[in-house]
Amino acid sequence: MRNGRIASLLAVGAVATFVSTPAPAPAMAAASSQSAAAKAPLLPYTQQKPQWQRCDAESPAAYQCTTLKVPLDYSDPGGRKIGLAISRLKASSAKERRGVLLLNPGGPGGPGLDMPVTPELDFPEEVKSHYDLIGFDPRGVGQSSPVSCGLTADEQNFERPYRAETFAKDVEWARTVADKCQAKAGDTLRHLTTRNTARDMDVIRAVLGEKKISYLGFSYGTYLGAVYTQMFPRRTDRFVLDSATDPARVWQGMFQAMAEGTEPAFARWSEWTARRHATYGLGSTPAEVRKSFWDLVAQADRNPIDADGKLLTGDGIRAGHAAFFHVQEAAEWVAWLKKAAEDTKPAPSGTPERAPSPVTPTLARDVPSDNDAASAWAVLCADTRTWPRDPEQYRRDAIRDKARYPLYGDFASNIKPCAFWKQGSEPATTVNNKVSALILQNEWDPATPLAGGQGMHRALRGSRMVTVAGGEGHVVYGSNSCADKSSTVYLTTGRLPAKDLTCQTPAGQQDKF
Repeated sequence: MRNGRIASLLAVGAVATFVSTPAPAPAMAAASSQSAAAKAPLLPYTQQKPQWQRCDAESPAAYQCTTLKVPLDYSDPGGRKIGLAISRLKASSAKERRGVLLLNPGGPGGPGLDMPVTPELDFPEEVKSHYDLIGFDPRGVGQSSPVSCGLTADEQNFERPYRAETFAKDVEWARTVADKCQAKAGDTLRHLTTRNTARDMDVIRAVLGEKKISYLGFSYGTYLGAVYTQMFPRRTDRFVLDSATDPARVWQGMFQAMAEGTEPAFARWSEWTARRHATYGLGSTPAEVRKSFWDLVAQADRNPIDADGKLLTGDGIRAGHAAFFHVQEAAEWVAWLKKAAEDTKPAPSGTPERAPSPVTPTLARDVPSDNDAASAWAVLCADTRTWPRDPEQYRRDAIRDKARYPLYGDFASNIKPCAFWKQGSEPATTVNNKVSALILQNEWDPATPLAGGQGMHRALRGSRMVTVAGGEGHVVYGSNSCADKSSTVYLTTGRLPAKDLTCQTPAGQQDKF
């Protein structure tokens, strides 16, 4: 889930000053492993007094922002410091207030400062009365000491299918991204890890004077939340993880999971579309529908399709794999492409340039245009030491996975900048605990497929999982009343469902399937 940045987050507040008010200090690993001496260097951070200000003139006055200071490197707390922008919308009832609910939109690289007031998160009054809603831009993102690698729009495009004739260029792209990031921000990027962001969350907890935090995280934010539960189990209160990734598959496996999940979604789409041949004209059997699609891909490779003024190749069509998780939208899209192909005139000789992937717009002042990509690659590459270093391994994986998962397999397994990235500051976290959590998952999620949520459920042995049968798309919260009710009950009472729960798709959408 990526929320748009509010245009003027200029009044983030002065850097908070250090005072002597006691507050629980965050540990650098599980709380039980820390001695008082080890905690002492962090006291200047945990005892900051926030200087809250109204975030901007267009937002509610109750929506306030400030900036904290945290160590870039928690193993050297006296060294370089970075800013951490946080926001707060106070609980609507002092009597019912339980504590704080930290929010993360996903990514990695997603800004979350505006989440307490974003319209998409329409919290019920019971939740707003129980919690101060806390947003924050993770380290290196948005208003939190944003990083840049100086990447061009094409260098930010990671949707790269495998072709033997272009693989050398893909290797050069991956090497260039890694080299530019190392040259411009290498000393910073190796510390932009999920573990350090979890430590930042614990500084936020301590500064706010809370013994525990509750949390709602989406997509990548589910992994961040899970890492926090592993590092700080005694400071974990009520955690809701929406659209989860499998913590055992970070991060190369995350891309590959998307390819794996696309194939059953494509099969489901072909069956659905065949039953509606009179509407879409793509075939009256699943096999005919699939043939129509692959014929269209082959035709676009020979003669790129003029799609609203942009030439779309077969690879460009395959890059839209996420569409097939929404059966009706995908049928309309493919039928439209088929019509566009019939109207397309032969293209001039030469291969059309690959259209860059959409780049998340940066509306806040002083945020580099490549901040989204730079901060995302930092986490994806520095979080784990399992990325292959040999480009030929990526070639073999891409060839293998294109055969296994024809729609997206080669995109997912092709080379990434992580092949050349400097090692992160520490190994990845193994998530395996009994901390309470609620996992929400759509059955048909293109970014974090159902198997990812099931993997998270296995790792968090104290969790319950709510699956929306027939649910389409990425992010559950706010789209299914049954799942929302389970979340509200858990956040306001602490009661998890007695067992894993299956919610049904809303009645108004059932005739789609």
